[in-house]
Amino acid sequence: MDSAVWLIIAAALAVGLLLLLVMRTKLQAFVALILVSILLGLGVGMSPQEIIATFEKGMGDTVAFIAIVIGLGAMFGEMLRVSGGAEQLALTMLNKFGEKKSPWALGVAGLIISVPVFLDVALVILVPILYTLANKSKKSLLFYGIPLLAGLLVTHGMVPPTPGPIAAASVLEADIGWVILFGLIAGIPAMILAGPLFGKFISKRIHINVPEMMDEQAAALAELEPSTENQKELPGFGTVLSLILLPLVLILFNTVSPFIFDEGSTIRTILTFIGDPYIALTITTLLTFYILGTKRGYTRDEIQQITTKSLEPAGIIILITGAGGIFGEVLVASGIGDVLANTMQQVDLPIVVFAFLTAALLRISIGSVTVAMVTTSSIVGPIVSTMSVSEPFMGVLVIAVASGSTIASHVNDSGFWMVNRYFGMSVADTLKSWTAMSTIVALVGFLVSLIISFFV
Repeated sequence: MDSAVWLIIAAALAVGLLLLLVMRTKLQAFVALILVSILLGLGVGMSPQEIIATFEKGMGDTVAFIAIVIGLGAMFGEMLRVSGGAEQLALTMLNKFGEKKSPWALGVAGLIISVPVFLDVALVILVPILYTLANKSKKSLLFYGIPLLAGLLVTHGMVPPTPGPIAAASVLEADIGWVILFGLIAGIPAMILAGPLFGKFISKRIHINVPEMMDEQAAALAELEPSTENQKELPGFGTVLSLILLPLVLILFNTVSPFIFDEGSTIRTILTFIGDPYIALTITTLLTFYILGTKRGYTRDEIQQITTKSLEPAGIIILITGAGGIFGEVLVASGIGDVLANTMQQVDLPIVVFAFLTAALLRISIGSVTVAMVTTSSIVGPIVSTMSVSEPFMGVLVIAVASGSTIASHVNDSGFWMVNRYFGMSVADTLKSWTAMSTIVALVGFLVSLIISFFV
């Protein structure tokens, strides 16, 4: 058999085995990626010494970047959660937009809140607000819930410093600033179409009342409105918004400074330094400790306990991303990347389309956004390394991967069941609402990234 053909078959078998191990045997994704990487290395003729060296390089190169970013982001998000900053932001947005435009307020709030706070945590925090609105208006819970979920999913899936996009950018070695910029450009129309517009459509066809078991939570929050005394206990809206946007602004300054200031200028040097993701998130996290922690009466021990606990979920994300880096490095070392690149050139399939379709297939099969992003990036990375592309194009490619990785959340995704439980829906109605919404987000994100790819 031709060696090139065998390399392609080996790569396909590796991905198939990964799906089998994660879906059927329920093997932890981190272990599954490690095992598949070993077998792939042996299958393509790498020596044990080469495999070990490849493991060290793949894990080291990947984790060296994302571990710091995800760790800092997790602590930042936990302080925002504990302080009540997420509720403050959502309630203030509702007050500013007014009752008639509340779905738009919730969509925008979701976009912002999901920057530092994990999607599932943000939903748990904000779902009582949805219950209160639905009980007052007598409208379907989906009228308010879908816009919020769309905003949360868009940022969670497309905008760093959330874990998935950070992981994909790390594996593909894309500039974070470009990923943020294109993530927002693709994400905002995705939120609008999948959120307020689709929410209005689907809520007329599926009426969901607040689940009876959740009525107590709704009643407990009924008095929590922007005009009440309770709001005085929450951190200020301007403070919360500034803290969330600060790292994004600093990173974007770093990205655009080469186009504005001359090389070697003092301003450019400063912006490059404080706009590095490490420094930007360190500055923001320390400010968060002080403004939302110390100034609000938390002791040093309490802040330490809060932030230490936040690192627990971050750990598994870091490990899975590192294992994905190993898988990608094995693909590079084996020469599969070159073979796949040549094959794609022969069939004339744009890399952006290939990245989206690969991510979508993995997402539908595995269920995990992060695993789909990391695995796809590991497959695409060796291919794009053989091409001559710009830094902005790499940012677009990350968004294509991210879009595919958010598509069609269904019964193999924990997020599906979380929405199913908190909204009290049947499986069929969850598929018609949540799954359809996630698919709209993915398709809009892909369409925008494909269009942008022609210009960068």
